[in-house]
Order: sequence, then C-alpha cells, then structure tokens
Amino acid sequence: METEQKELEAVIAPNGILPPSRDANLAKLTPAYEPQAQWQQVARSTTDFLGEFPEYVSSFFYKNQRSLSNLALIITAVITLKLVIAVVSAINDVPLLAPFFELIGLTYFTWFSWRYLAKSETRQELTQKIRLWKQEVLGE
Repeated sequence: METEQKELEAVIAPNGILPPSRDANLAKLTPAYEPQAQWQQVARSTTDFLGEFPEYVSSFFYKNQRSLSNLALIITAVITLKLVIAVVSAINDVPLLAPFFELIGLTYFTWFSWRYLAKSETRQELTQKIRLWKQEVLGE
C-alpha cells in the first residue's frame, strides 16, 4: 500500500499538475452531442444505401438465380396443388357429379387396359409412344 502511494507521488509534479504524457499529441475527441451533423451523417448514409439498393438486389438475384427459380417453382406447385384439391373437393360436394366422374374414370381405365395392355403388340405400341413423347419433352 505504501509503495503505491510513493509511485503516485512520483508521478504528480510538485505543483499538483500531472506532467504531459506521450499521448498528448493524439487528436482530441469530437464533442459527443452534435445533433445536426449526426442527422446529416445518418441522412447521407441512408441515401447512399438507397442509391445502391437496386445494385444489391440485382446482384443477389444474379448470384442466386437457380435457387430462387427452384423456390418459385416449389411455391407455385404447392399453390397449384392446393387449388386442385379445393376444386376436386368442391366437385365432390355436388351430389351427382362425383359418381358421374367415377363412371367416366372407370370407363377410360377399362378402354385403356383393353386397348394398350391386353395384347403384346399394343403394349409395344404403347412403349414406342411413351419413348417418342419422352424424346419430345426431354429433347434427347
């Protein structure tokens, strides 16, 4: 305790004023409260950001184009699926339409099975039609 007091007395000059330190040449701090300058600085940084915002957005879309298009396709598929489910549910609520559409589906399934699945030649014809359609769609 006594050594600390001696060190402090050695640092303080005889007249009670601290001697100039080596940090005296550093720049002085600006006043903490300058409302107009601070407001102008905030306004300037905001306008700079808003001026460059379209460039930020376009570079973001350019860098993430594939991911964003996949996301858009997924969202579109989900919305379409929900709409189709809603339409089918509304059709099923109509008293005579649901059995009528079931009859149409059974009739088409029977015709398709008889036309393409019953004989070997027609199965080969169906396979050839599927290959041609696949070639048109995928571009092979």
